[in-house]
Amino acid sequence: MSTERSSRWVMHLDMDAFFASVEQLTRPTLRDRPVLVGGTGGRGVVAGASYAARAFGARSAMPMHQARRLVGAGAVVLPPRGAVYHAVSARIFALVREEIPVIEMLSFDEAFGEPESLAGASVEEVTVFAERLRRRIRETVGIAASVGFGSGKQIAKIASGLAKPDGVMAIPPSRELAFLHDLPVRKLWGIGPVSGDRLQRLGVDTIGDFAEMSDVEVISVLGATVGPALHLLARGIDDRPVTERASAKQISAESTFARDLVELAELRPAVDAAAQGAHRRLLADGRGARTVVLKLKRSDMSILTRSTTLPAATTELSVLTAAAQRLALDPRSIGPIRLVGVGYSGLTAVQQFSLFSDLDDPSGAAVSTETTETTESTETTESTDAAEHSEPTAPAAPIQWPTGTDVTHPEHGHGWVQGSGHGVVTVRFETRATGPGRAVTFPVTESALRHADPLDSLAWPGVGDDG
Repeated sequence: MSTERSSRWVMHLDMDAFFASVEQLTRPTLRDRPVLVGGTGGRGVVAGASYAARAFGARSAMPMHQARRLVGAGAVVLPPRGAVYHAVSARIFALVREEIPVIEMLSFDEAFGEPESLAGASVEEVTVFAERLRRRIRETVGIAASVGFGSGKQIAKIASGLAKPDGVMAIPPSRELAFLHDLPVRKLWGIGPVSGDRLQRLGVDTIGDFAEMSDVEVISVLGATVGPALHLLARGIDDRPVTERASAKQISAESTFARDLVELAELRPAVDAAAQGAHRRLLADGRGARTVVLKLKRSDMSILTRSTTLPAATTELSVLTAAAQRLALDPRSIGPIRLVGVGYSGLTAVQQFSLFSDLDDPSGAAVSTETTETTESTETTESTDAAEHSEPTAPAAPIQWPTGTDVTHPEHGHGWVQGSGHGVVTVRFETRATGPGRAVTFPVTESALRHADPLDSLAWPGVGDDG
């Protein structure tokens, strides 16, 4: 192991396959199984995949139907449980803060840190530090983490990605440029699919190729705002500090179109795509949203925003998308539209999830960029999901038990629904603390079977109903 020292060590810590790992932690029967977390409907999208599922080619952001086809009959598909992921994240980073008081959270499963105690340390010493921290997280929480170290954020983040799964990589200063320049240009943090394709068409395949471009060439390809900053990173110049991030007040995504949208049929998929893009960031943030905002920029550059407030905070994509679509206005009435954005606000860690709706992944893929902004002109329509019309009372619907639902039974305790159909429901009774549990099949009308708080699957005192 190298004894080379660095005056500055930045750490990037990233939980491995976090959503799927939490499901396997709280549902021990699923350990080593190909788990897919995400929407189960016809247009569902993968929010997370276990390494066993990734071995078949499944990955995050892939359409669920495609991932299921790749994995085959052994795939276990579960809906996201944001409240559980948030609780696990909070416990992990409480441990991290005991070692590194200042951390910069990127999402609730990854963060940067710059341990003061490691200034001037050797590669061997930072590796020992990382292994000790990873061991604490695994022994205390039960989740695997990968860690990368470098002299700046860029190197640290790339190193942690290459350390996966469940590893450590520390890049000594003398090797950083060679390490960086051999990597594909898309590995550079900030180069996305569009800019990556643009660079590759110019014969720029590696980060080293990009570093050799002139400043004028970089600006002509990537623009004067982003280009120079990325060019510095490609040349190994990265002195960005590690700082605490304030919690966002709004999470949003928006797209500008090359051709104005002039029909409602064109606007609908654009709203779906923006809602989906913002939803990915909402899941990564770990909070639920109560207010949905639709932003429309017209061809005359005026901005129209409309909002609706839901009865409770949620992370359900289908609920959020439906709310955004209710706010849509026909371009034939308001004029051609050049930009569409969807934002979520009223963010809170108290999340409530519908047990009966799927996460839909609307098709239509304009490139989205994250933004938080104050609108120039606003038209606001506040409403709730309360019924607007009085309807006759309908007969009670039969009880439904979707796969992944958390349940409890007075005799068997906490469990989760493995499947249902033909008048029966099969429940696996287990939590993080029990080890693999036994499966019991009930009639769907079993009165003793009740919905449960997903946090109870953690079996942590003070979390869920244990406190």
